[in-house]
Amino acid sequence: MSISTKGKRSPTASPCIGTCSTVLGDEVCRGCGRTFDEVLNWHNFTDNEKKAVNFRLKMEGKLKF
Repeated sequence: MSISTKGKRSPTASPCIGTCSTVLGDEVCRGCGRTFDEVLNWHNFTDNEKKAVNFRLKMEGKLKF
């Protein structure tokens, strides 16, 4: 997770909270709300793709920080 010196979360930061359930076979992580494909490919996503996922998670109430 990326936090600025002002305590704000970066809009491109991974929403991972360290309790991944996709490794258990879940299609959607119970910890962060991302799909298996989003978790797997996060490091290949553009900044705009990361922002879109984070925005979706925020709108769904799944972004926990």
